[in-house]
Amino acid sequence: EVQLVESGGGLVQPGGSLRLSCAASGFTFSKYWMYWVRQAPGKGLEWVSTIVSDGTNTYYADSVKGRFTISRDNAKNTVHLQMNSLKAEDTAVYYCVSETEDYESGYAANYWGQGTQVTVSS
Repeated sequence: EVQLVESGGGLVQPGGSLRLSCAASGFTFSKYWMYWVRQAPGKGLEWVSTIVSDGTNTYYADSVKGRFTISRDNAKNTVHLQMNSLKAEDTAVYYCVSETEDYESGYAANYWGQGTQVTVSS
């Protein structure tokens, strides 16, 4: 069974920090790009960050650039999102997402976790 389990969410004050974690199982983690996607109350999904399969390249949305850092540990099948200088507008459910595509076989897969709530409020 494929599983992506997020943890580390919670309530934090503006300017504070939080570290999200995602534990993966049931698939070959090292072959997948990993993403963090969030959804604020009443709004659509917003891409936050991406890390490639071997961790050598990362990408960030402009709204979080310089404040958030994505990382992964393929030996532990985990991905993390370090969030610093949090703002009220960062309040959202954060989802861990995996994606892979094999051009030779045509195989593609996309998995989502259940999400973890992050609330930034004083």
